[in-house]
This record gives sequence, structure tokens and C-alpha cells, in this order.
Amino acid sequence: MPKEQPPRPEPLDPPMVPFALAGIAAWALAGLALLVFRDWLTAHGHQDWLWICLAGFLWGFPGLAVMMRHDANRRRRRAGH
Repeated sequence: MPKEQPPRPEPLDPPMVPFALAGIAAWALAGLALLVFRDWLTAHGHQDWLWICLAGFLWGFPGLAVMMRHDANRRRRRAGH
């Protein structure tokens, strides 16, 4: 006799905008912290780390737009149920 399986839990679907904002803030803070060591970074050939932080910060804005759209669709899905 097959054993009855418990019902599957609903998948997590948290709001994503806070994650995008946290990522943007993390890249900004990392870049600001590295600005303090700009001379050291340049002397050791790591000046591209600042550019990486800038790129992460700037790419966060398209990501934020996508997450805003995702959250809007999420609210529509939940309103339909």
C-alpha cells in the first residue's frame, strides 16, 4: 500500500526589490571603502577593483527595474488567487 505524501508547501516568492537595493548598496559601500585605499590599489595593480564596484553599482539599476516588474507581476498573481 503506497504511503500518502504530505502536501507540497507553496514555493517561496518574496519581494525582490529589497534584494536589488541591498546589492546596489553593497557595491556602493565597497566602492566607497576602496576609495580610501585608492593609492594602495594603484601601487599594487588593483585599480580595476574600483571599476568593478562601479560596474556592480550601475548594473544594479537595470536589475532593480527587472525586480520591480517581477514584484508587480507577483502582486497581480496573488490578487488573482
